[in-house]
Amino acid sequence: MKDVIVYAEHRGGQSKKVTFEMATEARRLADTLGGKAHAVVIGGGSAQLAEQLKNYPLDTIHTNDDADVDKFLVDPVVDYLESAAKAIGPSLILIPNTLSGRDVAGKLMARLGAGICADVTDFKIENGKVECVMPKMGGALLTSCELKPADYGIATIRPNAFAVSAGGSGAQIAQIEKPAGKSYAAAIDKDVDEENSGEMALEEAPVVIAGGRGLGGPEPFDTLLKPLAHALGGAVGASRAAADAGWVSYSLQIGQTGKTVTPNLYIAVGISGAIQHKVGMRSAGTIVAINKDGSAPIAEFSDLMVVGDAFAIVPELTKMVETAKKEAVS
Repeated sequence: MKDVIVYAEHRGGQSKKVTFEMATEARRLADTLGGKAHAVVIGGGSAQLAEQLKNYPLDTIHTNDDADVDKFLVDPVVDYLESAAKAIGPSLILIPNTLSGRDVAGKLMARLGAGICADVTDFKIENGKVECVMPKMGGALLTSCELKPADYGIATIRPNAFAVSAGGSGAQIAQIEKPAGKSYAAAIDKDVDEENSGEMALEEAPVVIAGGRGLGGPEPFDTLLKPLAHALGGAVGASRAAADAGWVSYSLQIGQTGKTVTPNLYIAVGISGAIQHKVGMRSAGTIVAINKDGSAPIAEFSDLMVVGDAFAIVPELTKMVETAKKEAVS
């Protein structure tokens, strides 16, 4: 493997931060392997995203605005990635570790006969061999897995694992030809992706207000946390206990088996702070905990621990933020 290929997952030209994280990391990996850094952008809005990616250190951006990519499930994506990989040659392929990305990676692995590592947070390269680093057991253990000697290797990348750094010198835009003779049966009848329902994505939010078992039910996520999140320009998240209880969707779960977030401000409301939750938010800039129990584990890694009744504290905090915003405007 010499070259590096980034699959830029997007919706109508709008992509998540992980795409730009992968574009940045692809440059470092390609330089170490002695190859070039590529991106594959397909589907409606590809031209728009390709222009954005020109600001990142890529060599070539391969695009096609084929409507089939948006009309059908992941098979058209796999076809285009297979075609691009075979045209480029032996490559390490980076795919976001999202629900859709994992499906694409599994199918592409079978097509290319590639090795695969999932939920990768770092790479080590020595003598052309690619070793993937992946956290296990709630981040308490780091495992390393070397991709097998082959023309292709695939790594699904955990969002927020790599830094973003612009500085592209103007990558070339190349048109990918549509794979010939393909037909697809599994069409998308209705978009039910909760992560794209209009709310700010957790992984992108500069502020996250997360609730846990201490909230006692589903209602406080809408009546208590959401107003504060909107006032601060952020998003609402949850602990696994809250998701398991059916209070919120699993798309809001933060932690070992959920999402990893790195906001500037993280406010945990009624969350005890088990290690499984900690691994998903410990890289936040500032961590504030609101909890009745001052000895809860979350106190050990919070920058500020507020001991008291969240149902009294959060509404007052929301009012203070909204008042401050009004005064700033006037």
